[in-house]
Amino acid sequence: MTSVNDLLNLLVLEKISETEFNGISKTIGSPIVFGGQVLAQAINAASRTINNNRVLHSMHSYFLEAGNLELPITYNVSIVRDGGSFSVRRVTAHQKERTIFILSASFHKKEAGYNHQIEIKSNIKQPEELLGWTDILEQSGDFLPKSMKAFLEIERPVEFKPTVVVNPFDKKDLPPFSDVWFKLKGDAKNLDLATKQQILTYISDYNILGSTLNPHASKAHWGNTQTASLDHSMWYFRDFDFDDWLLYSMESPSTSSARGFARGNIFTRDGKLVASVAQEGLMRPISK
Repeated sequence: MTSVNDLLNLLVLEKISETEFNGISKTIGSPIVFGGQVLAQAINAASRTINNNRVLHSMHSYFLEAGNLELPITYNVSIVRDGGSFSVRRVTAHQKERTIFILSASFHKKEAGYNHQIEIKSNIKQPEELLGWTDILEQSGDFLPKSMKAFLEIERPVEFKPTVVVNPFDKKDLPPFSDVWFKLKGDAKNLDLATKQQILTYISDYNILGSTLNPHASKAHWGNTQTASLDHSMWYFRDFDFDDWLLYSMESPSTSSARGFARGNIFTRDGKLVASVAQEGLMRPISK
C-alpha cells in the first residue's frame, strides 16, 4: 500500500448482509494480521449499521488470536442498542471457525456541552525538522539491523516522523515516552468523519507499544521480546482533517507481569485534541 486510496480499499469491507461483512488483509511487515487493520475494519462494519447520523465516540476491543494473512476475515455486527442518544454495536471477527477479535463501539448523537482539553506539548520539534521512516531507511539502511531494515522497507500509506530517532545499537534505558508525527500519503481531502475515524484507528496501533519498551532498552528490544496487542481502546473527541501532520504523543505508566500498558493522545498541529488511546500488550522476554 502506498497511498490513502490503497488504505481505503483495505478498510472498506465487502457487504454480505445488513450485519455481516468480509475483509482482506495486507501485511505491514509482520507474519500475522496487523491489529490496526482489524480495529479499523471492525469500526467500518459497525459504522455501516448506524443509520441515524450518530458519531463514533468510543470503542473497546480484545485481540484473541493472531490473524492469518491468507484468509478472509468475517465481521458480524450485533445491534445491541439504539437509545435516545446512544447506539451500541458489538463486532466479532472470525477466520473460518476461529474467533480472533471482539469489539464494542458506541455512537452518540451530536449535542452541545462543556468543552476543555489538555494542551499539546510545548517546544516540540515540528515535522519539517525531522527525519521520517523513509529518510531513515535511505540514509542509514545499510547500518540498521536486518529486521528493522526489512520493516522500514515495507511500503505504507502513512509517513511517520519520530521526534527522537533512537540508535538501535545504543544500549541504554530511555524515558517511557514517545512522540511521533504522522501524515497520510496521497489526497486525503473530502473524507467524511466516519472514514477519518477508521483511518485514525488503523494508525493508532502503530508505535504505541514502543513506549513500554523504552525503559528497558538496555536489555530488551523487538528481536528478543515477544510482543502482541492484547486490547485496545479509543475515544474520539473532535472532527479533524488529514491535510496536515498530526502528533501521536504516547507514554507508558507501567510494565509488569510480561505486559506493558501504554496510552496516547492524538493532536492536530495547532493543538486540537482529536482522540485518546489506551493499549496493553504482551511483552514477554524470549528465553535463549
